[in-house]
Amino acid sequence: MKFNRIVIKVGSALISPDNNGCSGKYIKAIAHFITQCRKANIEVILVSSGSVAAGRHLIKHGSPTLSIPAKQAMASVGQMQMMANWQQFFDVPCSQLLITHGDLKDRERYTNIKNTLSTLLANNIIPIVNENDTVATEELKVGDNDNLAALVALLSEADSLFILSDINGVYNKNPKTHDDAVMINEIAEITNDVYAMAGATNNPIATGGMKTKIQAAEKAVESGIETYILNGTNSQVFEKILAGENPGTRFLANKNINNAKKHWIKYTLKSHGKIMLDSGAVNVVKFKGASLLPSGIVDITGEFLAGDAIELIDSTTKNVIAKGICQYSHRDLARIKGKNTEDIERILGFYPSTEVVHRDDMVML
Repeated sequence: MKFNRIVIKVGSALISPDNNGCSGKYIKAIAHFITQCRKANIEVILVSSGSVAAGRHLIKHGSPTLSIPAKQAMASVGQMQMMANWQQFFDVPCSQLLITHGDLKDRERYTNIKNTLSTLLANNIIPIVNENDTVATEELKVGDNDNLAALVALLSEADSLFILSDINGVYNKNPKTHDDAVMINEIAEITNDVYAMAGATNNPIATGGMKTKIQAAEKAVESGIETYILNGTNSQVFEKILAGENPGTRFLANKNINNAKKHWIKYTLKSHGKIMLDSGAVNVVKFKGASLLPSGIVDITGEFLAGDAIELIDSTTKNVIAKGICQYSHRDLARIKGKNTEDIERILGFYPSTEVVHRDDMVML
């Protein structure tokens, strides 16, 4: 195993194993591993969960079900605790990057984050990324740090993603309820069967489970990034990684990858609506690499603005065939659907684009 730039995601169970503030019980070994990687000229970006867990004992909440204000207050105070906890284990500076899905879906801010990470690494600083839980609304949340880590790996052009938690890897069945469960060391393709093996998390302070880890792995491997699910509670795991062994579950990277913009569209932008296509439009979009014109649109669902991402649907099979950036709002599109391009200006009074979705702004699904 040879790594040049890795993203390491550390789960809440490792930051706060007893649900009572930060602990060095597990992250001391993780920090040592990061130091060893850096000595081997491997660049490391850390995506750390745990701000809510770290601040949980400092905010009065009185209920096992936390309100959004309580969670945000815990994240606010806990983020400071978590950063201080990490910094004490390194003799080089750490930096803090708090981001939301809103930052990632905006192309300019996405590029700014990419450039910031590159500058930090060039200056021998360890970037520590977390979702900005203090201000993020549901619309702007990634939702879990497994998928956030995959998105960070994409934008930073990492070659490997390590997802660390308190589990060994992917098993063919739940190892907590089945004594004969077997861990799968290598997964070449993420199929529905792989997802079927994922269960929900049992950790009340965690936002993800095995399902979100597999989702993250799928994002990463389709972008050419090898991904590992590893048990961060076992220090021997890191010794084995440095020795070139695989102590967990390894997801093989897909070598047939698209360009960075199409990865951004596919994995980072959230869809705001659906456009139903007739059979002719499906044929030219799916098999001929053409842009979508208004004449091929049968129906529209959802509310969206020009510049929002939408899904393209085969109206016959109801299957999603593509995702792309729409040049028209749902209101304007409802007026020109099924019409020829030369009718657009007459109907709307303006003519922003011949294409509803340009092929350069579209990725097949």
